[in-house]
Amino acid sequence: MSPRIGIGYDLHRLVPDRPLTLAGVQIPHDRGLLGHSDGDVVLHALCDALLGAVAQPDIGELFPDTDPAWKDADSRRFVREALARVRAAGYQIANVDLIIHAERPKLAPHKPQLRQALADLLALPPDRIGVKAKTNESLDAVGRGEALACWAAVLLEPALRNRDLRGAPFQAAGGSGRP
Repeated sequence: MSPRIGIGYDLHRLVPDRPLTLAGVQIPHDRGLLGHSDGDVVLHALCDALLGAVAQPDIGELFPDTDPAWKDADSRRFVREALARVRAAGYQIANVDLIIHAERPKLAPHKPQLRQALADLLALPPDRIGVKAKTNESLDAVGRGEALACWAAVLLEPALRNRDLRGAPFQAAGGSGRP
């Protein structure tokens, strides 16, 4: 088996009266992301990158916004399902790289917390997760502060049997204990 890469992208509109959740972390802001689920652009992009790397259906096919079961769902559930599919295909994550596009709020102070939350969710050491925050220089919907977006890239490698990259059993990341 050879290594595989996956790329994911997501964008959601910012609206009042919703919490802003990125990588499963609540970020203080006066608006949150509109979506059928929690609208977490980071986890949605990551999910599509994971699924794409193992040639699985995308997040919209697996968790359609027409299904009431996913209304206000915590997007960590989507990532856990994507991880189960990655493991079932015989792979594990080698590394993740993310670019979050936001004019506001400024994300630099939150990057360590976002990285740690992703490390915990993915059962990876934090040094295998890149988190970058960029503005759109006041251009387009993101630049006008109307939306947030995220690009995600993952590299998968053939799996080590029954262990994550920290040496813990897979169930430590919410998995089933299977590779």
